[in-house]
Amino acid sequence: MSDQFDLGILVLRVIVGFTMAAHGYNKFFGGGRIGGTGRWFDSIGMRPGRLHAKLAASTEIVSGLLLAAGFLTMIAGAAFVAVMFVAAYTVHKGSGFFVNANGWEYNLVLATVGVAVATTGAGSWSVDAAIGIAEALDGWTGLTAALVGGLIAAAVQLAVFFRPPAKSDSRVEN
Repeated sequence: MSDQFDLGILVLRVIVGFTMAAHGYNKFFGGGRIGGTGRWFDSIGMRPGRLHAKLAASTEIVSGLLLAAGFLTMIAGAAFVAVMFVAAYTVHKGSGFFVNANGWEYNLVLATVGVAVATTGAGSWSVDAAIGIAEALDGWTGLTAALVGGLIAAAVQLAVFFRPPAKSDSRVEN
């Protein structure tokens, strides 16, 4: 691999990885902390909310740090896909594509980065390369694990735990 590729993929991994980790950190320590995040998860139908708040926050932190380090990159990619698909489906799907209207654009970008890095590999400047597992985890293996594994994990989580709240009918009958 060229130094240009390694530098580019390093920058991408670190920025996107730390961005994902920051989202998880914020669920634990920002605003309403994990209690408030749990209540919000309950309100969108991910029950039990507190458990899912902890799982989502932990997944975001761990997968973000794994991606930033270039360690177990295909697992990090699968986690990106899973957590972003669940977020897009439970929170953003009814709002269209664009993030400025609460759409799923941002979720797609993060999931795509997870799949792309799992496919290309984390580059020579990564933990995967340093311990000699990079070539076994990228290419078609990385693509399949990140995309298919992430979608399966998301589907299982949604099937088992997602109970959409009943839509309130704001119409008043006369």
